[in-house]
Amino acid sequence: MSVQGAVRAVVVVDADDPYVRGIQRGRALAHSLPGAIEGYDRLFAAGGITVQSVHDDAQRSLDAIARTRPALADQIAGIAEGAGIDTWRIAALNARTEILARSAAVPPGECSTIVCDIARGDGTRHPLGIQTWDWHSQLRDGWHLIDAGGGAHRYVGLTEDGILAKIGVNRAGVALHFNILGHRDDRAGGLPVHALAALVLEEAESARHAEELIRSAPLTSSGSFLVFDAHDAILLDLSPAGVFEAAALCDGIRLRTNHFLTAVPRAGEKDVYQPDSADRYALLERRLAEGAPADAHQLVHALMTGPGEAAVTCVPDERMPLGQRWATLATVLLDPVARTARVLDGNPAEHATHRWYELQA
Repeated sequence: MSVQGAVRAVVVVDADDPYVRGIQRGRALAHSLPGAIEGYDRLFAAGGITVQSVHDDAQRSLDAIARTRPALADQIAGIAEGAGIDTWRIAALNARTEILARSAAVPPGECSTIVCDIARGDGTRHPLGIQTWDWHSQLRDGWHLIDAGGGAHRYVGLTEDGILAKIGVNRAGVALHFNILGHRDDRAGGLPVHALAALVLEEAESARHAEELIRSAPLTSSGSFLVFDAHDAILLDLSPAGVFEAAALCDGIRLRTNHFLTAVPRAGEKDVYQPDSADRYALLERRLAEGAPADAHQLVHALMTGPGEAAVTCVPDERMPLGQRWATLATVLLDPVARTARVLDGNPAEHATHRWYELQA
């Protein structure tokens, strides 16, 4: 059976100087970054967000990054230099979640994540994670695979063009799944959630250390970070109201879609951010109650859905207006024990026909 789709870029950066790492990334993405910027400009405009607001939010976000982790701001400046693009433009990509929080017309995508303990060949059980990355179908060409060295830990995974990090695992064996949530107080001005993802992947020594880093960050926006290593898995609600740990679905299984699972941020939740999140959660909860997946293959199948079911496998309706054409752009398996990220260039139902990539930190 032939594999569909063009080969996806793997961007490799490795330098002690974070600015140089940024330049390396900017040069590698120079051909694709203008398209990513144009794609987000269209989304911002569709959401009624002016260019001036985008610029101002981007600058506030960059200032917060520089105050919190100057090395991350240096990487953003380096990407801009390497690609020959204004720095605020790259900052806007990294703050796209916070900028889009201004709009009710362009809600975020609909990701679904499972982490559960899997039996290993030595008789032990350790966490393995999977998620669909659902986003706007017109941005399907705007992401790449990343292999980033030079920080405290090398990390590998998936991210969007110009954005420092998203989903991945580092050499210390810390894995990160990332879903978007929405709170009425979300705004730019704190550390953007995508910059926080980079901080976790570059610096975290363990899942508990990742939690410490997350709790110490100045957040003004929302998301879900599911951080896990060989021994621990921690599911967190991130919001302007604070960071709260959500309970496991049952022993060894954690489940996330796109609504808050803890009471304090739930009180300020934006309904538009999770139009079918509860339906997807309920479907996956029922499936997992019938039996926990025993391996990666079963995890992939757990996220496969079809007509008449909640859209865990998200297929776009191209008749919908810009900003409402959701698609599962990728499916990501993270193994903190092997320190690997396996990325399917497509949705779970395409696992046998579309290209898989495997990266090791």
